[in-house]
Amino acid sequence: MRLIEQFERLPQIGHKTAQRLAFYVLGMPDGQAEKFADAIIDARTKIHTCSCCQNLTDEEKCQICSDDGRDKSMVCVVEHPQDVMAFERTREYNGLYHVLHGSISPLDGIGPEQIRIKELMSRLSSAEITEIIMATNPTVEGEATASYISRLLKPMGVKVTRLAYGIPVGGDLEYADEVTLSRALEGRNEI
Repeated sequence: MRLIEQFERLPQIGHKTAQRLAFYVLGMPDGQAEKFADAIIDARTKIHTCSCCQNLTDEEKCQICSDDGRDKSMVCVVEHPQDVMAFERTREYNGLYHVLHGSISPLDGIGPEQIRIKELMSRLSSAEITEIIMATNPTVEGEATASYISRLLKPMGVKVTRLAYGIPVGGDLEYADEVTLSRALEGRNEI
């Protein structure tokens, strides 16, 4: 069935989950199924990237970039739009963002040209940005991306910081790996 095949194309959806989703959609009342299909088509036609931060939006500039109350001197660089949502849930960060839409991964054929680094660099030439917070994932690809971008920014005199790593809240030390423990030690704060 074509519907199952299409659900299987979604990330992290296996055959059985695709079957469950397909049968769920088939069991929807007609009006609900139409609303579901319309929502997908509507999202595909109206959602695009923000002209400033590259986050997803249905406006020219997203709500965050348009907000005059945000600290325009700080930009938090993240890999994906979902990462912006995660930061916004904390209500602790009041700066701007830049979404790369991926990370450098030579094994997957993704170099700096395939992600939104060029757009970040152009933002720096026209704005009052004084700090870039590298918030890429703590993976080999995320580290490579953060390192590459920080090397590009060094000659520009912009302060580049990296998110601290460590033990998650509620985590047990005995289950933490050596890299996590050493990063937790390096990023320790005075209490």
